[in-house]
This record gives sequence, C-alpha cells and structure tokens, in this order.
Amino acid sequence: MRVVFMGTPDFAAASLKKLLDESYNVVGVFTQPDKPKGRGMNLAFSPVKELALEAGIPVFQPEKMRDGTALEMLRSLKPDVAVVVAYGRILPDDMLAVPRLGCINVHGSLLPAYRGSAPIQWAVLNGDKITGVTTMFMASELDAGDIIYTSETEIGEKETSGELFNRLMDMGAELLHKTLTDLEKGVAPRTPQNHSIATFTKQLDKSFSPIDWTRSTREISKWIYGLQPWPTATFEIEGKVFKAYACEYTENNTSEAPGKIVSAGKSGIEFACGDGKTLLITELQAPGKKRMKASDYLLGHPIKV
Repeated sequence: MRVVFMGTPDFAAASLKKLLDESYNVVGVFTQPDKPKGRGMNLAFSPVKELALEAGIPVFQPEKMRDGTALEMLRSLKPDVAVVVAYGRILPDDMLAVPRLGCINVHGSLLPAYRGSAPIQWAVLNGDKITGVTTMFMASELDAGDIIYTSETEIGEKETSGELFNRLMDMGAELLHKTLTDLEKGVAPRTPQNHSIATFTKQLDKSFSPIDWTRSTREISKWIYGLQPWPTATFEIEGKVFKAYACEYTENNTSEAPGKIVSAGKSGIEFACGDGKTLLITELQAPGKKRMKASDYLLGHPIKV
C-alpha cells in the first residue's frame, strides 16, 4: 500500500514515526513551507520534514493548494491512501479524489465535537471530563467526513493542554496504525457523523489570556490549565500583568467582588471568584521574571490586602 503523508507539527510527526516504525511504504511527505524562526529568523524545518528527511522520503512543500501544483505532485506519487494529520492546509476536492482508498485524517477530538483548530485546548478550557482522537475519511467540509475509529481518554482535573496534547498525539498514532491496517484489509468501518450535534472551535490567540474572575472557580482553573503552554492565562495586580500556571481550590466563601485579592501568603494569592468562592494562584510568572511559586514571589513583593 503506497502511503502519502501530509502533516507539519509534532502531533503529526508522531503519526509519521509510527508508520515508519511499522514499515509502511511511505512514498512521499507533504508539509508546510519552511518558516523563519528564532532571533536570527532563519528558515526552520517542520518536525515532519525533519523526520522525513532522516528516513530518506521525498518531501513536497507546495505554497498553494489550488493552483494545480500540489495536485500534480500528489498524482505523481500514485498513492493508495493519503494520511493527513495537522497539515494546516485545506485539501481541495480534486486532491481528495486522487488516492484510490481515500484520504484519512487523525483529529484530536471525539467528532463531531470540536471540529476545527485547537480541539485539544478547547476540551480542557470547557471543563470536559472525556476527550479522545478520531480517524475519519476526509470530505469537502472541514472535519465532517465519515468516522472510522475513535479512542477515548479521561482529562485530568489539573492536566494542561500541553500534557493532554502529548497523550492524544500518541493515541492518534496508534489509532492511525489500526485504521490503515483495517483499511488495507477492506474491513475499516464507516460511520457518518451526526452533523446536527457538531460543535466548532475558535482559534486561540492572546486575547483569550485575561482571566475572567466573574466565572466559577472550576471554570477559571480549567482556563489556567487549558491555556498552557500557549497563550497562557493572565491576571493583573496593581497594573502589572502576571501569567498564571497553577492554582488550588479552597473551602472559603467570600462576599468580595470577583477579582479582589482576599489573601496573599504562604499558600499563594487568593482571589474572589464569581461563584462566591475563592481560588489560590500557586504558581505564576511576574513581568521580566522566571516562573515561580506564588509564595516565593511574595517573599520579595508582599501584597497588602
């Protein structure tokens, strides 16, 4: 079975590595064009490109997907199947039609929930207890194709999006292996999605960072862990913007206005929240400082309450 792989970041590289470890015949790899990175703004290879070059697999980096160039690249490889994992590009219908067994996608949610970008982060941000990965046959509409397999996992109460990302990355690679094995045998199932219950995500940026203290303690906690490693939740003290990395629930009730500091000491910085309870910020990063325990920061910067 001739496999063409399309992907760009670490999440995709894990799936490509699994295919190589299992000796799939990967005949070509598509990844996004090299981008400037670091202080010197030197062009950097994507994790998928680095892995493909190490394995001696031809790499294709089309600038556009709809001018016919990418289509001809794909046709030249005569793929039986194309595997798309976090490629970052939309494949037009003429490309989807090239592989005789179709185009398979690995998505970081239990579809039809969280179609679109950042599905892993939004599962944490929304306080979900369960998430997972899905393999599907790709269709014209984004993340709307027929489901092949899903794999579920619980989300830890204090699990960051970064930690969950790493777990789902490995789960996705394993599920892809199972999917391709059954696809080659002709026994892969095909279950249409229930489009009426589909949910969609928004792309994250730094505008999501400020903590909304009018929300409940659990909502704020999930926000803090869900925005890690990027763009990170933030809060203000005396006009200075701090990054929040860890927090603890308390048993305390308060009548103070949401966002008011209730206490500051060895346990951390205690804020009033919208549900009448308080939340302790236990790990933070002050402007121009390293990440540290809130108690350590308070030793040199006491806060009067």
